[in-house]
Formats: sequence, structure tokens, C-alpha cells
Amino acid sequence: MMATQIQENAARYLMNTYTRLPLTIERGQGCLVYDAEGREYLDCVAGIAVNILGHAHPDIVEAITRQARQLIHTSNLFYTEPQTQLAQRLVEHSFADKVFFCNSGAEANEAAIKLARRYATTTFGPNRFEILTMQQSFHGRTLASLTATGQPALQEGFGPMVPGFRYAPFKDFDALEATLTPQTAAIMLEPIQAEGGVIVPDADYMRKVRKLCDERQILLIFDEVQTGMGRTGTLFAYEQFGIQPDIMTLAKGLGGGVPIGACLAIDTVAAAFQPGTHASTFGGNPLACAAALKVLDLLLDGRKLEQGRLAGEYLAKGLATLAEKFSCIRETRGMGLLRGLELSIDGKPLVMECLERRVLINCTMGHVLRFVPPFIISHQQIDRLLTVLSDVLSRRK
Repeated sequence: MMATQIQENAARYLMNTYTRLPLTIERGQGCLVYDAEGREYLDCVAGIAVNILGHAHPDIVEAITRQARQLIHTSNLFYTEPQTQLAQRLVEHSFADKVFFCNSGAEANEAAIKLARRYATTTFGPNRFEILTMQQSFHGRTLASLTATGQPALQEGFGPMVPGFRYAPFKDFDALEATLTPQTAAIMLEPIQAEGGVIVPDADYMRKVRKLCDERQILLIFDEVQTGMGRTGTLFAYEQFGIQPDIMTLAKGLGGGVPIGACLAIDTVAAAFQPGTHASTFGGNPLACAAALKVLDLLLDGRKLEQGRLAGEYLAKGLATLAEKFSCIRETRGMGLLRGLELSIDGKPLVMECLERRVLINCTMGHVLRFVPPFIISHQQIDRLLTVLSDVLSRRK
């Protein structure tokens, strides 16, 4: 089917929930994707931080194929080896003691919210239920995760929102502390606000938040859906700040492209979930877990985590050079291979111009160009990105 026919059919049959770029992707290999005419594009979006090891990685393909021949799905009323192996690996390499599997970041955040409320009410009573989140945060599109999302524009038309959420400005500790009430059960935040414009807090702020939670007996939830699985240069972003949460959520890069989410917690908190309190039909199915196990193997044993860290350093230097050259760049920021360029101009036209030059990038908050390429991106490919960016920016000098 021709690309134009696919796009026409999409307009006819799909709900209009996405602003799609005029590109029909047919296949991918490594950091490259190809359209129906065989044209090559450098993919620095990577499924929005999902394809952390690129497209069609042979080891992941082999793991999926092998598992599909053996067992794709069975009910969570039974045990499977891939699920328990993946849980063990995540626990061994994180702060956590227990894992709950689901299918997406929004579902993982729903699980975290439910777990925090369940723990708080069973520990302190029914009046301990509020979740404090950050302004400009993003936690998902389901009703509770959308309520947790501190962006009123995204909530418009879906009210009433779920009761029991309060918001504080990100990186402002005094304001956060002032927002707490006796009903606060948990503080939930992204270590880096990726959708909110690649906003990075300083380590002192994060340490103060952890200390405050300890003093007030409040749970600390880290949404690492986008920052986790090596995106910031360490396996989890909390390692960058020298603290640990009580609950953490993962998705995106966890399956390397296969849908899977996870909610991790320490033992005392995880014990609040008992049979019947939470569940997921497809969560932790053997196929998704086999893919995630291979992703973890490649990150930790195959040195892809280190490869991504080095690529992030190289990209950061290149973006800093662009910032010195072009006055429309207000700031470059980020960690690892989660990078942003804040502009003084609208960033969306630049995304289209990069697409015309066969480089795929993303714009968030209207004026922040975001770069979340696969960890296997080469220096030569980063140079290609930087050259195209320089070209499109030079037209607005």
C-alpha cells in the first residue's frame, strides 16, 4: 500500500488523537528508519525514548522469536519463568524489593498511586490519601495519571478530575513543603521533567525532598518511565542524585520497543498490595518479559549502558557548541541521552525542517527541542544531527 493511501486510511479510520508528521515508516534498522519509498531517516525520537537499543536489534528479535514459539501469554494465576527472572534482575539492580508488571507507563503510575494510597490508609488511616505532584509534570493519560499530571491544558474537558491531588512548582523546595497537608500520602515526581521541557533539578533539591519525606513519613515516588533504563547515563536517574525512592515506575525503554511497564517498591510498601487489590491481564506476559530481560542483559552485560553514556556526553558537547553559535537558543540541558534545546522561537517548524532533511526530532512545550536517540547512536550520526540542526537554525539567526 502506498504511503498516501495509508495516511488517508488513518484519517478515515483512526481517532484523531495525534498530530502526525507526514511520514509513513515501513521498517527500521539500528538508529535508522525507512519510508515506503526506501528513503532513510536518522531517528532521534526512538519511539519517544522507547527504542533504546535501536530498531530490529538482532538479540532482541531472537529473544522475542524464541519466546513466541514457546509461550506468548498465560494468566497471572500461574507462574512463568521470564516474569520471575525479570523481577529478580530489576530488584538486584535497584533499590526495590518487589515488582508489579503492567503494559505502559500510565498503568505503572496508576499502580504507584494505588499502592501509595493503599499503604497510607492501611498504615495511618483513611485520611491519608493525597498525592502531591509537580506543575508541568507528565504522568500519563488515564484518569488518575492525567490528574497527577500538572498541566491543566491536558486535563481540559475530562473533568471532574480524581480527588486527592495537589501540585507544587518543580525545583522549589519551600513551595513544595508549604503545599503539604496532614492528608499527604506521597510526593510523586519525575527526576527530570522530560515532557515538561527537559527540566533538571539540582541534587540538593532532590536530597531535601527525600529528607522531608522521611521526616513526615511520606512516600517518595519517582516516575522513571522516560528517565529509567539508562536514559540519563545510569540505569536509573535516581542514582544521579544519590538518593532512593520508595516506589519507582518504569516503561518505555524497559522492553526495547515491546510494551511493558513496571512498578517497583520497597518491601514494607509493596506489602500493601495483596491478592485482589490490583492486577493486570497482560502485565508481565512471557513475551514482553523475554524482551525486557534481553534489554537488561545488553545494557548491563553488553556495555550498551556505557555506550549510551559516552554518546550522551558527545551530544551534550555538540549542543553546547550550537548554543554558543545561535542566539535563538536560550539553554541546553539534560542528562545522558535525554537532551533539550530551549528556544526563544517556536520549535515545531524546526521539527518539520529537520524531517525534510531526513532527521527525526521532537518538540515539547512548544519551544524545547528534545533529543532521545537510541544508545547505539554513533558519533558520526550525532554529527549528522548537529549539522542538520545548525542548518535549520542558521535560517533564524
